[in-house]
Amino acid sequence: MKIALVHGPNLRLLGRREPEVYGTDTLDDVNARVVALAAELGAEVEVFQSNHEGELVDFIDEASGRVDGFLINPGAFTHTSIALRDALVGVERPFVEVHLSNTHGREAFRRHSYLSGVAAGVVFGFGLQSYLLGLRGLVARLGG
Repeated sequence: MKIALVHGPNLRLLGRREPEVYGTDTLDDVNARVVALAAELGAEVEVFQSNHEGELVDFIDEASGRVDGFLINPGAFTHTSIALRDALVGVERPFVEVHLSNTHGREAFRRHSYLSGVAAGVVFGFGLQSYLLGLRGLVARLGG
């Protein structure tokens, strides 16, 4: 089983950006923990991060031929990107949307997601654990 871990804009700033909201774990910390748990669950992870919507869309299309599903933190594109939603729907692979913070407890604009309604699941508000919970759910959904 192979899963693509996709990070959207500004996630390279983890550990420095608003630690009171996003915690002190870095993107490398997140990736390492996801890769380690995936190995325990019998899955392999391919990691990708971009600040650019088109690069994320291109990666999803290209990766869909080699992965079984996606674990994605779309960052701010959650609230703005119909293109990202359409890419994920179009490749016909299950995906789980994750967020470090409780997006529903923040600014009103963060409460809407273009992805949630078509995702296999959504996990938010648990910091790095959101990724791990999302990974467990996706692996289970894929039959692992």
